[in-house]
Amino acid sequence: MAEVRRIDISDHVQVMDTTLRDGEQTRGVSFSTSEKVSIARALLCSLRVDRIEVASAAVSAGEKEAVTRIIEWASSEGYLERVEILGFVDESRSADWIVSAGGRVMNLLTKGSERHCRMQLRRTPEEHLDDIRRTVEYARERDLKVNVYLEDWSNGYRDSRDYVYTLVEGLGNTDVAHIMLPDTLGVMMPDEVHASLTDMMAMFPEQTFDFHPHNDYGLATANAMRAVQAGIRTIHCTVNCLGERAGNVSLAQVAVALHDKMGMTLAIDETKILALSRMVENFSGKRVADNAPVVGADVFTQTSGIHADGDHKGGLYQTLLSPERFDRERSYALGKMSGKASLNKNLEELGISLSPQDQAEVLKRVVSLGDSKETITVEDLPFIIADVLERKDFRHVELLACSFTSGLDQDSTASIRVKVNGQVHEASGVGNGGFDAFIDAIRKVLPPGLEFPELVDYGLRIPKGGSTSALTEVSITWRDGPRTVRTRGVNANQVLAGVGATLRMLNMKLHQEDESSRT
Repeated sequence: MAEVRRIDISDHVQVMDTTLRDGEQTRGVSFSTSEKVSIARALLCSLRVDRIEVASAAVSAGEKEAVTRIIEWASSEGYLERVEILGFVDESRSADWIVSAGGRVMNLLTKGSERHCRMQLRRTPEEHLDDIRRTVEYARERDLKVNVYLEDWSNGYRDSRDYVYTLVEGLGNTDVAHIMLPDTLGVMMPDEVHASLTDMMAMFPEQTFDFHPHNDYGLATANAMRAVQAGIRTIHCTVNCLGERAGNVSLAQVAVALHDKMGMTLAIDETKILALSRMVENFSGKRVADNAPVVGADVFTQTSGIHADGDHKGGLYQTLLSPERFDRERSYALGKMSGKASLNKNLEELGISLSPQDQAEVLKRVVSLGDSKETITVEDLPFIIADVLERKDFRHVELLACSFTSGLDQDSTASIRVKVNGQVHEASGVGNGGFDAFIDAIRKVLPPGLEFPELVDYGLRIPKGGSTSALTEVSITWRDGPRTVRTRGVNANQVLAGVGATLRMLNMKLHQEDESSRT
């Protein structure tokens, strides 16, 4: 039986994820009911965050359905107390809505800024506090646990500390679990965060405070770290920095920074961070930048040949941020800055052996392609080798001719003429679009028993400011058993770009099968 590490509360930080509530305030993001349930389950079961905030009360019928389904699942799995719903100072309306959905925790949104209180609510601080007390009292009568947000607390604390103090003192007489302090507009500097939170905790030592940072100045992660340094032990985050304007603080960045730079413990399973990021990326339609810390496509890729050489000779360019922590792999980019070490690392990954002379010829071509701004992946390398050395290893399938037809409200068709292992075949296919029709056709001419890999991601890139005849790049990620590979195709015709990426995948697979049959 594995030893269970005893957690010292002084060095343990909880994470409250609000992707499904605050993250949905990102422009253009609206999760479906099934998507919300999937994300909620993954956050609690897989990633193991401590709490999740899933919705705002009384927003829509669809929101009610999603919350009800999440609550039903959470109740059956023992997570009910860790699912929270935003409510408003409306005495009974929010509380009744949450109870009717099966919820047990309300996060009450109050005004942490006197200007908001007077100008937006048209209430005096005393009137607002009375309204809050009535809402909390009613919620407790309905057996709801209540946490309280002080909206725009950062500006409220700066402009009128007495107002904030009075509000927190008034809440001291209510049965409130957490008082949650948002930097709603992301205006604070790290030192301001530390000083203000240190003051709040000294003034109210019996209260439990959370910190809720936004990223308008790009300081959210640093602010979260300073909050923890001040003594805060719950940070609110979102997956992929989703949130209004510049978004909330990134869950991945906070989890890693607190662990590595401050020695804090978290319940997060780091190996699941990437899977959650990709799930939210797909459901939200908001792409993660390739250079985003921890979850970006390129963050464990070395581009410089000097760096590849240093890693080869002794891991000289590696840090605590190892890709293995996140169930990822290190890679070495191919391009104009590549050296022998970069090429060798990629050849090792592919299991290809070349003579020193052939390596030099291939490297020369790689650098030349990189100099002309070509994007080169490890999956492209076999085709570069075949071209430079005039080898046939990766030419099992050659497209000789093809044509496509499409019409409004009609299935598309594809007719192809291909050479497969030296034999010419013709086939036609039908599908939902030209590429789908091509896939239907090519399957019919492949060798019997060949298992066609699963398409898991399809990306299309068109240069900004390009013309209607501009080249397009299609990048397809395929899952072939335990392996995942990515192939590219470039063509002015978008369908043919996808066809090119597919043919590269098939040639790689057929080459591997040919090699296996010889051993």
